[in-house]
Amino acid sequence: MVHDVIAVPAARRVPPHAWFVGSAVFHYLGPAFAVLLFVRVGPLGTAWLRIAAAALVLAAWRRPWTLVADRTLWALGAVLAVMNCCFYLAIDRLPLGTVAAIEFLPVIVLAALGARTRRNGAALALAVAGVYLLTGVRFEGEPLGVALAFANAALFALYIVLAHKTARHPAITGIDGLGLAMLIAAVAVTPIAGWAVLPALTDPVAILAGVGVGVSSSVIPYVADQLAMRELPRATYALMVSLLPATATVIGVVVLAQLPTAAELAGVGLVVAGVALNEHDPDRETRVVEVVS
Repeated sequence: MVHDVIAVPAARRVPPHAWFVGSAVFHYLGPAFAVLLFVRVGPLGTAWLRIAAAALVLAAWRRPWTLVADRTLWALGAVLAVMNCCFYLAIDRLPLGTVAAIEFLPVIVLAALGARTRRNGAALALAVAGVYLLTGVRFEGEPLGVALAFANAALFALYIVLAHKTARHPAITGIDGLGLAMLIAAVAVTPIAGWAVLPALTDPVAILAGVGVGVSSSVIPYVADQLAMRELPRATYALMVSLLPATATVIGVVVLAQLPTAAELAGVGLVVAGVALNEHDPDRETRVVEVVS
């Protein structure tokens, strides 16, 4: 949804693939470090710190309080608030790679609806099989974690629709819309998770860690994405995005020592293959988003 990044001469010398790698790493590196913060403020407190920190950074940068929010931005802010809570509650119970793979299922479904081809049908079948393997491994031991992961995935699909509308907003564009939505999210998440962060108010380490999670999870990936998408063709970028569940699995192993089973590795592999195989039709996808919204 972020598309109006300020051009920096030095940024032009960095290959777009390098920006994507930075985005992919930080997209799940932030949540991985957030898991380490759980012992201080819990998943909900971590979600509040992430949203509040990102809102403050974007507000200082874009000053979105001068804008007027419409229903789309109010809805986007609410979705961001609840989605982040579900995401952190899910990764508190399940491996990061599993939650990331489940998160991509609605993305593939939306794309398959946008371009009804045999290739998209095969992509959806691969992704569903992968998610089945992942949830089959975890459902008996962590049914609540699986339910939260699917709730996060559903909210992520709604986020895609709202982000699409925000990106095409006639009066508010790019980072400005994101900044305003994040401020709304900070207000919306406070009744849900504000109580959980109270112990951290006297813990400067937790506050600094929360700010770091907010910057690394929300601010850096959005900016890096835009610097990459400015130069990469849509098809190339879509293919590279298929690596994110695998990236999450690797980060889970390195940072959190979450060693996946053979079935979980197979499940992540099937989801990655499904995203990579998916065929995008921009015109049809736009019509689907308009119908869904």
